[in-house]
Order: sequence, then C-alpha cells, then structure tokens
Amino acid sequence: VQLVESGGGSVEAGGPLRLSCVAFGASSSRRSMAWFRQDLGKEREGVAAADIGGGISYTDSVQGRFTISLDDAKNTVYLQMDKLEPDDTAMYYCAATSTVYRVPRLSVPSYLYWGQGTQVTVS
Repeated sequence: VQLVESGGGSVEAGGPLRLSCVAFGASSSRRSMAWFRQDLGKEREGVAAADIGGGISYTDSVQGRFTISLDDAKNTVYLQMDKLEPDDTAMYYCAATSTVYRVPRLSVPSYLYWGQGTQVTVS
C-alpha cells in the first residue's frame, strides 16, 4: 500500500486547512486509517483515526476542531482542520492498517503503512 498526502501549507491561526491522503493498493490493507503529526524534537502523536465500520477517534487537543472522513470510492482519507492553532504546526502523516480495532487506535505501532508527510505551519 502506498499513501500520498497533500494539502499542507501555511495558514494563520484560526483558519482552516484540509489534508488528503490517497491510498494505492489493496483495500483490504487499509481497513483502518489515521492521521499522525510530529513536530521537531517531539514524538509522533496520533491525531485522528477512522475505520470502515464507522469508528472514529480523536486526540483530546483536536476534538471539536478536526474531522476525519473516509471516501472509499476515492480511496482517500481526509482531515478537515478548523480553528487551527500554532501548536498544530507539525508534519502530518497518513497511516493505514488492515486491522479493524474495537476502537480506532492512535498509537504508532498499530499502523503498518505510512505516507511521506505534508507540512502544516500555523502562525
């Protein structure tokens, strides 16, 4: 499975941005998908996750501001980010796995496939 992210950029605080991740490969390998982020000097953290069963999880800091959605017909997962804050600045990564967990996970070891990342800068 190959994952290709797009949509990153620079935005002023309070503004929106939408990230996209197109998946190439067997659909059975991406039953769960997620967005992670990593800023310089920090650990990679899970932001949002979704699975084909409709399960969705968010980390507390983005709850109510970010929305993850899956478009199976387009093999794409989106991350709509609203009310962006400077602390949201990071490289954002798309991830996928064939496993459907009881609750979508936000941990790095839970995902097998990773994209190259797209930079988001909020000033």
